[in-house]
Amino acid sequence: MRVILIATAAAVLLAAGAGRAQSLAGIDTVRTRVDGGVLLGIAHDTGNAFRNIPYAAPPVGPLRWRPPQPARPWTGERPAVFPGVSCPQPMNPDNSPNSGGANGPTSEDCLQLNVFAPKKAKAAPVMVWIHGGGHRTGAGWVYDGLNFARDGVVVVTINYRLGALGYFAHPALTKAAPRGEPVANYGLMDQIAALKWVQRNIATFGGDPKNVTVFGESAGGMSTLALLATPSARGLYQKAIVESGAGWFEPTTLAAEEKKGAGALAAAGIAPGSAAAELRSLPVEKLVPVSMNYGPITDGVLMKETPSQALADGHFDDVPLIIGSNSGEDSLLGPSPMPAPRVAAFAPPAAKLVYRDEAAVSDELVARAVFTDRVMGGPARWVAARASGGKPAWLYYFSYIGSRFRPAKTRASHADEIQYVWEYWGRRTPMSLVSDEDKRTAALMHACWVAFAKTGAPKCGAEPWPAYTPSGDQLMEFGAASGVRTHLRKAQLDAQEGAVLPTLALGK
Repeated sequence: MRVILIATAAAVLLAAGAGRAQSLAGIDTVRTRVDGGVLLGIAHDTGNAFRNIPYAAPPVGPLRWRPPQPARPWTGERPAVFPGVSCPQPMNPDNSPNSGGANGPTSEDCLQLNVFAPKKAKAAPVMVWIHGGGHRTGAGWVYDGLNFARDGVVVVTINYRLGALGYFAHPALTKAAPRGEPVANYGLMDQIAALKWVQRNIATFGGDPKNVTVFGESAGGMSTLALLATPSARGLYQKAIVESGAGWFEPTTLAAEEKKGAGALAAAGIAPGSAAAELRSLPVEKLVPVSMNYGPITDGVLMKETPSQALADGHFDDVPLIIGSNSGEDSLLGPSPMPAPRVAAFAPPAAKLVYRDEAAVSDELVARAVFTDRVMGGPARWVAARASGGKPAWLYYFSYIGSRFRPAKTRASHADEIQYVWEYWGRRTPMSLVSDEDKRTAALMHACWVAFAKTGAPKCGAEPWPAYTPSGDQLMEFGAASGVRTHLRKAQLDAQEGAVLPTLALGK
């Protein structure tokens, strides 16, 4: 959802790609100073907004595929009222939002963030949002945090390098890297750099650097788990929320990822024997289409094990955690009917013995249920169970269907919960289509996230949300009738756990 600001600045911000107004006339502005210089933001009724703040130097030329470097300071006042560009990614030809919600201009000079702060805030809790999009699409500017600011929370939304520019290994790049310098995880390095910027600067916006919650959805949730497994990120946050971020990660090696990277470039017509300098001089347009399964890599320096292994080995950061998934994560598989080979892969005969209700309808429904439980539901429960031995963890299940989608839609798709967490409906959902029931569900879920950021526990709603324990096996369902559930889908999740955990090289 592309955020269009509506307030005192009414119509100052136009849709990306259609141009942006450049006049500040009539806008109620607010100033603050960060370590790079003075920022000029917008004062809204519900809070102050500062956009397009650089937190690292442009990763271009010799800095492409290098750890982020310090941002260049500026002189005078830097306007922070308009959204910045998105990092390079595949965009829709008609300028409509892509799968990550982004549209408009892109540039490698994209390492910027946005801050939404309560007015006159002092030592307010901070939430840092890592957007989703398969590590290939999306942008921080897509999300407007003014409703969090309204409720006393400072929200930071960030860009980070994506696709072949963000999560990429290649023999030439490894060879060219200085000894001991991490490689491959450039997007994750960006996220750590942004968290360090927050530690240095968030107090000037009224935020408390000692009360930071990192949260994200999909690729952002996976990134949050990666941060929890990355020793150098320790101390940059105090709590975490993972929305549909999986939790079971197959082990790999840097050498294997280098081979995949070289092969992907070769398939895109780029010579496999290219030196690092040649790769860094390639036009970005040649790299954006490179297709791979992107995400954090165990490079041996920044990440020495997968998040799954870190959890199993007791190396996972022990902080309060909320984690959960949606009832229809299978939306990631695309519309029905699914190709027969894919159905067969997710619906073997043994699965039908556990998924009896789905099997009574169709093999495809079995496949979709297995996918949902294997990729998101099962991992979320397992992570909550493993994490519960230290600081508390809370598990949720989002099944609410917006009133406007009923009765045709019966399961909550991947990313559906975002509008409810942010209590914001986006430009693609006119308020005339949002029911009072939708608003109540959003108010509840948003309040849970706000309470967690403030206190370290999701104290919200009439029914207490208990911390997860394997023996109690209780979670909060946000659904048609929200409330605590016990042993939800236990047989199915147990089956997936038994099938997948042996493949993750745990305890080694």
